[in-house]
Amino acid sequence: MRLLKYPYLVQREILENMEYPDLFMLSFVSKNTKKLIKSTQMNRFKMISSIKYDTDRTDQPYVYIAHENSNDQIMRIVEDKETKKDDFQLSISGKTINFRLQEDDRNSRLELPERFFSPYPVITYKQCDKESVIKSIHDYLLDFFGTSVKYLWQAQDFKDTDFYIPFVSQLQNVSFCIDLWLGWNFEEMARLENFFALSPILKSIQMYARTTSQPFNPKSKFYQAESVEIDQYQHTVPDILGRFQGRQAFIRCAECKRSALIEFMNRWKSGEEFQNLEYLKIEIFGGEVLQNQILNAIEAKQLDATKQPPTHSVPKVYNWYNRNPKTDPIISHSYIVRQTDNRVATVLIQWNTLTFGVWDATEEQFLGMVN
Repeated sequence: MRLLKYPYLVQREILENMEYPDLFMLSFVSKNTKKLIKSTQMNRFKMISSIKYDTDRTDQPYVYIAHENSNDQIMRIVEDKETKKDDFQLSISGKTINFRLQEDDRNSRLELPERFFSPYPVITYKQCDKESVIKSIHDYLLDFFGTSVKYLWQAQDFKDTDFYIPFVSQLQNVSFCIDLWLGWNFEEMARLENFFALSPILKSIQMYARTTSQPFNPKSKFYQAESVEIDQYQHTVPDILGRFQGRQAFIRCAECKRSALIEFMNRWKSGEEFQNLEYLKIEIFGGEVLQNQILNAIEAKQLDATKQPPTHSVPKVYNWYNRNPKTDPIISHSYIVRQTDNRVATVLIQWNTLTFGVWDATEEQFLGMVN
């Protein structure tokens, strides 16, 4: 088909009926084809919710386009261990890169009919060229899909046998979300802190931490992550309640002193710390959170018991595993007020769980929301 010979309206109709992976592959045909796709699909590209690099400890990402509750795989980037006869080369962002086409093995495992098989490009690299190849590919995506699209790099660790430091490259417009496992005998804190120091501020960290003998650096960039989801033994390793600077924290721990919860909320009230915080949930699976003692200690205010409190819930910074996209709702008559700007935080205590939600509202505005 000589696509560029057709009238513009016909070209647009043809491209509108192509899937994202096919449009991406077609864009490599020529500069004019790429330009045509960009000009006709501009509005459609705005519907893309994110482009995600999805990796495990092999650090060889699959790349997906997320849109309308669907994920379309458009390529994979892998280390080149052997050259195959069908490999070919293309110039991408000024760099010559090796390609090959591969059938979607997920479809073959499902034993789908052949018409459902979707070949995708595999980009290969030599280990010494890994970072430059990934950067060239990313620059191509930025140029093709635009800078308004959300770009994510997710690194997950599914093994608990040894410590794994994920590969994080300095890529434009990319938010990094990583999964880390720190076992009982963890002795790699120097490597971990060096990783945080060299990495950009992380969007989300998911961590399993059982170490109690390896404290985090009080100035660690770990505490600057936008969101932290952590399952830890002691609440002080790492010390989220004392040093977190991000927006959302989800904590499960075996041990946590009541005084630490009180100090956290009093420091928020004073305006000294946690200015960016919008949601925190801590579940202590080794004991009960004593509601009355804590609420009295922080001098919590109480709404009229006959009134219906407003519900606090915000979009999650990052939705691991595509679960609930919003934080659990908080409905409570108890609240505290920040001294520096009169902002309100709702406090909910239920047996072994404390949930803390900050409103973008002054006390007067908050009371106006009470039914």
